[in-house]
Amino acid sequence: MLQSLVRRHAFLPSTQLHRVFFSTGASVSASGATASPDPHFLVEYLVDTFGFSADNASKVSKLLPRIQSTEKPDAVLGFFRSQGLDGANLRRILAWKPGLLCWDVETNLAPKFKILREMGLSESDIINVVRMHPMVIGFKSHNTLLLKLKTWESLFGSREILLKNLRRSGWFLCSNFENVVRNMNFLQDECGIPEDRVSFVIKNHPSFIVPNPDALRALVDRADGIGIPRGSGMYLWILFVLHGVSKEKFEAQVKLMNSFGLSNSDFNTAVQKHPTFLWSSTEALRRKMEFLIKDVGIAPLDIAYHPSPLGLSLEKRLIPRFRVMEILKSEGLWESTNKLHRFFLLSGPIFLQNAASLITCGLPLTPSPSRDLPPAPPPSSVADLPPASPTSSAVYL
Repeated sequence: MLQSLVRRHAFLPSTQLHRVFFSTGASVSASGATASPDPHFLVEYLVDTFGFSADNASKVSKLLPRIQSTEKPDAVLGFFRSQGLDGANLRRILAWKPGLLCWDVETNLAPKFKILREMGLSESDIINVVRMHPMVIGFKSHNTLLLKLKTWESLFGSREILLKNLRRSGWFLCSNFENVVRNMNFLQDECGIPEDRVSFVIKNHPSFIVPNPDALRALVDRADGIGIPRGSGMYLWILFVLHGVSKEKFEAQVKLMNSFGLSNSDFNTAVQKHPTFLWSSTEALRRKMEFLIKDVGIAPLDIAYHPSPLGLSLEKRLIPRFRVMEILKSEGLWESTNKLHRFFLLSGPIFLQNAASLITCGLPLTPSPSRDLPPAPPPSSVADLPPASPTSSAVYL
């Protein structure tokens, strides 16, 4: 279904796509918007009725058409209040699109809220969606809103996933759907990424697929520079991670790792194995590197080849686990200086179980000779290792 939908829209003329998907209803045009004969009246009305500050009311009033009476604005106010939108939430919406005050409630506003309810959103869901993304009700026609909802429902594969994304972030409804079509075709045709993997990303992160195609191609160029072959299992995961990391931040992190003696090639190796550490701030990455090198005693090159700890919290995971390791060493229960990254990666319950076994049984800790953690599989976390058998002669972590 996803492939047929994308291919079908790919053959629509650009002007038709624009007409179908991007008719959002213009704000008051320059030719049709004339200043109110009494701007002070509008400002006072916005201050007294909606609670705007005088400055903000003045800015909003300048974007409103000629208002002869407050009949429509009062009706709009009453409707929004009946939907649970008032105070700061309503001011946010009106500051984004002041022209809503002149809309007809029965023909412009009520049908859109009805569509959102019929799609399965609760009253609280609708309030949150409209409050955070008022453009959802900004389309000139409620039919446009319905068409966009149905189209994205097809892309996501289910209404449940559509609603999940609407509750989380509804702005994707206002994206350029022509870009979505072109980007999906590009990822499948030129990058060799299977449809089901592209669909997986869209379902969980629709923002990834909506940028200008030139921006996506620039992202692909960056991924190519890291050395990941197109079509490989990690390629889409690398693209997704880089989508959330600016080029400037990436370069700053390369420079930081160079300062620890790692080459650009070493850095690329780390990214290939565990790319999500790029989401850390440069300062947080610096602190983790310093801790692992100076306190734990891991060589920089070993970190590059086992970078998973860089994706963990320094305060919540790395430091507490290191303190436990120091206690085990002091009791003669830690015998290894290799594969220290494994010690940090165990899940909480398994870590506690193994630590308790060490202390209770007095068994020396040695690294597993055969079990090693694979590179972080996209996009799920590293699988937990099974707990050590209580009858074994050593506890493996």
